[in-house]
Amino acid sequence: MTVDDTIWWQVYPLGFTGAEQTSGTTVVHRLGRLTNWLDYVVDLGCTGLLLGPVFASETHGYDTVDHFRIDPRLGDDADFDRLVAEARKRGLRVALDGVFNHVARSFDAPPEWFRRRADGSLATFEGHGHLVALDHSQPAVAQYVKNVLSHWLGRGADGWRLDAAYAVPPEFWRAVLPREEFPEAWFFGEVIHGDYAGYVAASGLDSVTQYELWKAIWSSLNDGNLYELAHALERHDALLDTFVPQTFVGNHDVTRIATQLVDERHLGHALAILVAVGGVPSVYSGDEQAFHGLKEDRAGGDDAIRPAFPETPAELAPDGLSTYRLHQELIGVRRRNAWLTRARTKVEHLTNETIALRTTGDGEVLLLLNLSDSPRKFPVSAAGLTADDPLVVPAHDWRLLTGP
Repeated sequence: MTVDDTIWWQVYPLGFTGAEQTSGTTVVHRLGRLTNWLDYVVDLGCTGLLLGPVFASETHGYDTVDHFRIDPRLGDDADFDRLVAEARKRGLRVALDGVFNHVARSFDAPPEWFRRRADGSLATFEGHGHLVALDHSQPAVAQYVKNVLSHWLGRGADGWRLDAAYAVPPEFWRAVLPREEFPEAWFFGEVIHGDYAGYVAASGLDSVTQYELWKAIWSSLNDGNLYELAHALERHDALLDTFVPQTFVGNHDVTRIATQLVDERHLGHALAILVAVGGVPSVYSGDEQAFHGLKEDRAGGDDAIRPAFPETPAELAPDGLSTYRLHQELIGVRRRNAWLTRARTKVEHLTNETIALRTTGDGEVLLLLNLSDSPRKFPVSAAGLTADDPLVVPAHDWRLLTGP
């Protein structure tokens, strides 16, 4: 199994461990708390731990001050090494989150490392004055980023999420990815809009975030307009001709899926789509417990979607168990059908409120979604697939049919 066959459990460590909002110099060994959750991740069915920022930063982790040092609010190198070792014992891969488009103002580097505006002032990231943009045309910046990537891969990481990759010239990544030294490492970039396939081709990245599909999933379910989903899946299939997108229904930057959906009966629909189509899927920690959280465009607007977790899974509230079990069931389908990573999906039946999706590769699955207020019988073939009364789907329900 290759790295892009991984099913990731994404976690935002600073929030997860209840770290302070601003960094200091005192080392607090919080990173080890994640070890308490690794068996939970395995039981869920995920095969990788996708970490948010763990490097020294001023506040939220995306304002890095030192990419070679673990944030003192989380611990130190020894804490990181133990976490990786414990993940390895359980067969879990580990990926890191790297911010290389911009850094904190207190980042210690020569002046020529930073981009400048026409008036000579420091360029910033999307208007955030405390985030200054690196100059990616500088050879020293490229060498620094390559050294960081290699350093942590050498310490046991399996891959990198590259934050705000869309703001970085794609050719920069091609120059800095340490492919020769770490040929099995997996690199995916945060790209929100635009030509995903073109960016992957120019950058040499393995994947980018599939925000178009993310939006189509919740939006089509909310609007009762499955034509939007069908259109997005057609475009998604075209992407799979050239690379395997990183797919999700929730992450650390967006409103939680249980909050985003107008009708929570459709939570299973969203997850079933994620599982049943090609891609490298991730589950954002807490979504598997139906956590709620609204992202707001204000200072502290991410707090609700990046909460502290209890010390151990045993302390979770019991009302999330049914959603956890649903995730286990559907991730289990994905694990038993690993070919789904690179599979293609065809729409076989479509109305505003019903859709039949047949995904094929080395096997076959059929997903039937019903958003209507009454049962629906789907006019498609289920030959060779297993289920009781497989083609009749109750109101606001779904069926995922798999081969024997």
